[in-house]
Amino acid sequence: MKLTPTIVWFCHDLRLADNPALARAEKRGGPVVPVFIWSPEEEAPWSPGAASKWWLHQSLAFLDTNLRVVGSQLVIRRGPTLESLRALAKETGAGAVVWNRRYEPAVIARDVRVKESLRADGIEAESFNAALLHEPWTIQNQSQKPFQVFTPFWRHCLAKPDPAEPLPAPRRLPAPAKWPKSLALEELELEPTNNWAGGLRAAWQPGEAGASENLRKFLTHAFDDYFEQRNRPDVAGTSRLSPHLHFGEIGPRQIWHGLARMAEKRKLPTANWRGSLFLAELGWREFAHHLLFHFPHTPTEPLRADFKEFPWRKDAAWVRAWQKGRTGYPIVDAGMRELWTTGWMHNRVRMIVASFLVKDLLIDWREGARWFWDTLVDADLAQNTLGWQWTSGCGADAAPYFRVFNPVSQGQKFDPQGDYVRRWCPELKQLPDGWVHQPWQAPTDILTRARVGLDLTYPRPIVSHAIARAVALEAFSKGKIRNLTNEALPPNKVPG
Repeated sequence: MKLTPTIVWFCHDLRLADNPALARAEKRGGPVVPVFIWSPEEEAPWSPGAASKWWLHQSLAFLDTNLRVVGSQLVIRRGPTLESLRALAKETGAGAVVWNRRYEPAVIARDVRVKESLRADGIEAESFNAALLHEPWTIQNQSQKPFQVFTPFWRHCLAKPDPAEPLPAPRRLPAPAKWPKSLALEELELEPTNNWAGGLRAAWQPGEAGASENLRKFLTHAFDDYFEQRNRPDVAGTSRLSPHLHFGEIGPRQIWHGLARMAEKRKLPTANWRGSLFLAELGWREFAHHLLFHFPHTPTEPLRADFKEFPWRKDAAWVRAWQKGRTGYPIVDAGMRELWTTGWMHNRVRMIVASFLVKDLLIDWREGARWFWDTLVDADLAQNTLGWQWTSGCGADAAPYFRVFNPVSQGQKFDPQGDYVRRWCPELKQLPDGWVHQPWQAPTDILTRARVGLDLTYPRPIVSHAIARAVALEAFSKGKIRNLTNEALPPNKVPG
């Protein structure tokens, strides 16, 4: 009996190795038709931002190259998704469609609809987990409810069996007798028409090979110093795997087992690597998806309902100063300029700039989340939501309202020589270390010699941190939050 083709629908799983959907297509036998469908309107209001679209273009190009090496190619279509898959199945005679799951609320709803409709058409439809160590609905606390605190959540995850070994990449994929028509990648218009992405190109190597190389370098050279250097934006102390993970150019199982193999090679005790801060970063990613799945309203609404009436300020000038890196606080400005130039920001600095927006300026956390969404190459709805709600105090396992990052002392502690600030705020590069994080406090002769003119070459602080902190503490304490409960929590539907 002749085997019908299988359509492999690539979503955010742009790799060949450890790709369960692709492995299922291989196992089923018959021709394999890989497809990517561009349908951003189906993800609204969280369609990919400008930086994410730039990365997506590069990643799709590399995916097509890798597919051609194994005798295949990527078919590109424009949505709607269901109609596109139905048309492709008709053109190719496909009897099955397989894909790897995503966990954003709008995407879950779409994928359930796609699966039900394809099955009603008589087409096999199956989805798989390629993005997480554990599916969100498989992790529950003792009350059979979602976790809302990270430590017990991650302890529970670590107590479960280790994730399966990563699947190998296919050596050869059988092609259909005739390839269906495909759009050219450029027709999706993902790349900017002007040259603002030059900094992104200089900073990143998107694609499966770039992800693997980043992991190899980190495990070979940087892991030993992770505890000391992970909070230092002035050194290359983190893995920089976040955009690769977001686009599925590498999967969490590959990182888990890569770390395990490194530990075995060095004869490290299992407890050392399983309890490592680096592995816990994967845990935070899992926790973010756990929360988004169980509380799908949180990208636009606070988890702690008491915050719905919080009196956030509206000040467009302050928001613009923050976005452009012109707040007068060097560590904040350096972070925002790094973000604009490279599409990325060190995690410690993300916390500093977020705290400044929501605590010093009392600007709604959703303003910050939206800006990050458009400018980060690793813009991930789950992690973006968790980070901003954590900082503002309105989410799960949130920072207490009285925790307000001091941008001066944070800079002095984590960028002690000012190298990070000098890189991204070059107008301050001649300031001595003692003043680079607080130029407005420097004596006039020091500023003159460093060629710094306050409000000319570099702005004075737009607010006094000491005063802003006092105002924030008063505002947050007046709306002190009662403890969260899970009462009347509606069960979320398991994705298709």
